[in-house]
Amino acid sequence: MKPTTLLALALASLLSQGVSAQEVLETGSRKPMPAEWIDKDTGHLVKRLSGPTGPISNWYFHNNPFITQQGSEGDRMVFANQVDGVTQVFTLNLKDGKAEQITTDPAQKRMLPMVARKTREVLYQVGDTLYATSVDTKKTRKLYTFPAGQRGGFATINADGSYLAGSYAAPEQAEILRQYPKKSDYFNRIYYAHLLNSIFTINVATGEMKVVHEENTWLGHIQFSPTDPDILMFCHEGPWHKVDRIWRYNLKDKSTTLMHKRTMPMEIAGHEGFAPDGKSIWFDLQKPRGETFYFAGADVATGRQIASYQLTANEWSIHYAVNPDLKLFAGDGGDPTQVAKAPDGMWIYAFYPEGKRFRSEKLVNMKAHGYRDLEPNVHFTPDGKWVVFGGNFEGRHETYAVQVARSPTGS
Repeated sequence: MKPTTLLALALASLLSQGVSAQEVLETGSRKPMPAEWIDKDTGHLVKRLSGPTGPISNWYFHNNPFITQQGSEGDRMVFANQVDGVTQVFTLNLKDGKAEQITTDPAQKRMLPMVARKTREVLYQVGDTLYATSVDTKKTRKLYTFPAGQRGGFATINADGSYLAGSYAAPEQAEILRQYPKKSDYFNRIYYAHLLNSIFTINVATGEMKVVHEENTWLGHIQFSPTDPDILMFCHEGPWHKVDRIWRYNLKDKSTTLMHKRTMPMEIAGHEGFAPDGKSIWFDLQKPRGETFYFAGADVATGRQIASYQLTANEWSIHYAVNPDLKLFAGDGGDPTQVAKAPDGMWIYAFYPEGKRFRSEKLVNMKAHGYRDLEPNVHFTPDGKWVVFGGNFEGRHETYAVQVARSPTGS
């Protein structure tokens, strides 16, 4: 056989292996699925993101799990894996798929959904102490230790890494949670108790802890702006149709601004998060609840609504994400038991603004996913080309990435 013929056969073999590595499959039709596949219902490439010792847990929708590349080395995603029974911090290079262990000390860690973008550090808690480890140098520094008897939990770090923020509540709130651990039992009880809740900041340089805002109401969802170190967002927790939920706090002038005022009975707004540029806050808006659905944005500086895109019940999503270029959005859908009662809403979506509505594109068929056991919590990668989400359609909690651009082999 001629050498050219052998070369042609070898190339044909490699190409066939590449196609088989990206089989066109119904998502969730195998347990396990291959490492990557083309969703047969959408034509988009899906990849499973795995760590060296097990599955990667996806972060909550408004928390940033990414460290942006400095050159062309690849963006990285932060996650935790167990090593010899100890939680350790890792990063996954989204360019080459390589995992790197960031921490090695034997202390048991509580992984926090916080990445210090400017200093490129991952934050985690050991006992009552918060630490930060650089993903580049692996150097670790202690940020803060709660004094004995001091209550509180860390929630967020600001844009330049100078302040931490968190909250604590009156002891009676913890007692309600202890007596009624199910959300259906504790939710209204805490709301109607109107106990004192406090938001605090910690100066990373000096260690000074200061209460900056207090109310006799349940406070939560505390988030610093991704770009402005002085802007903090929090919410009034409770039944969404009974609260004006979303608030902005300015550390400099100590002002609070309501981001959305309800205008009709049973109107709800929630699951709020900053846009990547920090200039707007976006949220699920229903006017009224369960009937008409929007994804809306409000200007951080003024509180005025800047956009409101309508969706169908099937397109409504538990959580949404905003692409870094602010021209594309994503949603994680929902099953028929959710507020939209959608008969065909179990999809990962891409949303394109067209006038006052979204034009949707289905990215992943999630019909084999159990929404009640795991909410997918979509995120855009820093380059905006992939949507990262959680799924349990393989029989356990895994994290996946779906390519926004349609795969040529799935067209």
